[in-house]
Amino acid sequence: MTQHCTKFSGHWKIIVWDEECFQGRRHEFTAECYNIMECGFETVRSFKIESGAWVGYEHLGFQGQQFVLERGEYPRWEAWSGSNAYHVERMTSFRPIACANHRDCKMSIFEKENFLGRKGEISDDYPSLQAMGWCNNEVGSFRVHSGAWVCYQYPGYRGFQYIMECDRHSGEYKHWREWGSHAQTFQIQSIRRIQQ
Repeated sequence: MTQHCTKFSGHWKIIVWDEECFQGRRHEFTAECYNIMECGFETVRSFKIESGAWVGYEHLGFQGQQFVLERGEYPRWEAWSGSNAYHVERMTSFRPIACANHRDCKMSIFEKENFLGRKGEISDDYPSLQAMGWCNNEVGSFRVHSGAWVCYQYPGYRGFQYIMECDRHSGEYKHWREWGSHAQTFQIQSIRRIQQ
């Protein structure tokens, strides 16, 4: 069964399985899934992204740790959370990322919340914000002008992931609590563009 997308105008497709290595029950989605349990799954153990960029969540209702999911195969949990410093084997909700466009991305980062303090402009990938001249490990707020980004807690695209999009919160993230339900810190040390 395929669910059709009515909320977005782009093209997305994810195929999920309830067992590792693309085994067990299978289901296709072209739109968000708020709760995989409504489809008879306890969790997603493997999946393939055939088109578009997606964000997966540890818990239902787009809650918990976030994982950016770009085109490719994810046979086991390490494939989507392997660069993460935390062991998360479950994914129970996911949604398309509407404004992912690797070629046209621009974001402003601010040292303090509410767009205060020192400001930096970003339009490329940065495996280390410190290497680009950002002296501390903290970012207080973001303003996404275009595209979609994934921000990481540690250098080299590791640690907690936070998805920042131009169409969420009007592209404005005034405080770290707006980064996601699992956000616990201002610490951001690497940032990259999300590919469609």
